[in-house]
Amino acid sequence: MIRRRAFDVAVEHHGGYLIQACSSADILATLYVELMQLGPGADNLVPPRFNGTPGTGVPEHWGGVYNGPDQPTYDRFILSPSHYATAVYAALIETGRLSSDALTDYNADGTTLEMIGAEHSPGIEVTGGSLGQALSVGVGRAMWRKRAGHTGKIWVLISDGETQEGQTWEALQAAAAFGLDNLRVLIDVNGWQVDGPMESVMPVGCLRDKAAAFGCDAVEVDGHDPAAICAAVLSADRGKPLVIACITDPTTGFPALKERDDAQTHFVRFRPGEAEEYRRSSPLLVGVGR
Repeated sequence: MIRRRAFDVAVEHHGGYLIQACSSADILATLYVELMQLGPGADNLVPPRFNGTPGTGVPEHWGGVYNGPDQPTYDRFILSPSHYATAVYAALIETGRLSSDALTDYNADGTTLEMIGAEHSPGIEVTGGSLGQALSVGVGRAMWRKRAGHTGKIWVLISDGETQEGQTWEALQAAAAFGLDNLRVLIDVNGWQVDGPMESVMPVGCLRDKAAAFGCDAVEVDGHDPAAICAAVLSADRGKPLVIACITDPTTGFPALKERDDAQTHFVRFRPGEAEEYRRSSPLLVGVGR
């Protein structure tokens, strides 16, 4: 359903970040359904509109409330690649934390459901548009929670493209140095970035081995296997931050994506009639009416 909703959004809004939802859907589903210990979400399942920069007479909207209250015993989820926001909105809808009606205003002027999420967007803890920074926020929050004796964990989803950023490795090095075993970092290793396949732009090698070399407890799993992701969490070493390199296929659910030109894959726009071709060939959409 996360993939199907992302597809519908891309069709209805003349483009969208579809491959990111295809690769991360199982990771997000596993986090929200099996792993994260979240409190009750926001009372308002249709978020209020964004009325401008918070200040006198202008209320502050924080999307983190859709992941429950920020309290010591509850976990927190931080999305680093903000262009994965559509997948997060879909995950919130499928777990009853957001109304599907909220998508009516998706990416419209004044909405909080932006195509590239910010801290006022549902399920988005911090603005992570500058890739690499949100992991550092997660490390800081994990350090504070550990020192305060809080039991809730910090979960951070990052993209493999972010591992080309030096700040990502500085953050992991700090997390290991301070023994932040309350930090869980999942990497969507879909092999893709804005300019095309990572192997042709800047290869990053084995992220499991790199993270381990920086002092983390690092494992590699099939990112489309919820049981494998859960098992990696359950076997985590005490005293070390956990990094799970989730190997994913960005065309999962939509085999027609394999035929697209590299320059038209990171952000998918459909030519006239192309969406129906995707609909006919997708195992997710065959027989599904509009």
